[in-house]
Amino acid sequence: MLEHWRRWRAARFATRHPFPAETWAEARARLPLLTALSDEDAEHLGKRAWGFVHAKRLSLHPALADTPFDEPARLALAAQACLLTLGWSDAEHHEAFANVHEILILPEAFERRVEELDEAGVMHQYADERAGETSYQGPVVVAYPDLMESGDFKGFNVLIHELAHKLDMGNSLDVDGFPPLPRDIAANDWHRVFTAVWDDLQARLARGEDTPIDDYAASHPGECFAVCCEYFFSAPDQLDEAYPALYALLARYFQQDPLTRLKAHSQD
Repeated sequence: MLEHWRRWRAARFATRHPFPAETWAEARARLPLLTALSDEDAEHLGKRAWGFVHAKRLSLHPALADTPFDEPARLALAAQACLLTLGWSDAEHHEAFANVHEILILPEAFERRVEELDEAGVMHQYADERAGETSYQGPVVVAYPDLMESGDFKGFNVLIHELAHKLDMGNSLDVDGFPPLPRDIAANDWHRVFTAVWDDLQARLARGEDTPIDDYAASHPGECFAVCCEYFFSAPDQLDEAYPALYALLARYFQQDPLTRLKAHSQD
């Protein structure tokens, strides 16, 4: 009965909102992450992103009222969000993003006052500049300049980062680097692989060495997960070279292989 209702609803949506194939082709052409998709994956992602555009609020700050943000740009934004769930079923996709209601785009990066308690029990306060943020039921907030820097294979994607936090909060009110896991991934395996990455990052920083991925991943377990998701999709070669066990784990989790996608794209 539920599956029948879902098919009826999908057919009704397609009738009311025909998929804009030409708009999607233009959106794909603008971003290497989308250009690299196979035709089959691109068709699937495009239709899912089209549904996302109609199901979620995509809002520009009033200061961006005169900023060009046309239909291909909106569809490209939605596609980057839906790229995380491309390998999942429609039901899993909708459940994963049930706590996503709005994506709000601000004109610039913004500051937040942060309080942190160190190991000695001393409270530290400082201003933290952010390209994005989100909360359990709050909007996904991203800065326009950082959004424009996202979408290629350079290891940075503010949308993927913030949407990874939303996945993380699928079983918690806060980020902890431990999202709901599929049945074929044991919690112990997840903890073991991510702990090894976390420990390596901390050790490198303690020795004053560069880290193979953005050292922001070493600031909090939740940020470690989000940064690794960014690299998984937008720099899979770097992540696989630095932490192959983690890349393999995320490939199982997302049911995707962006590294193969990147290699095929690089040969074109």
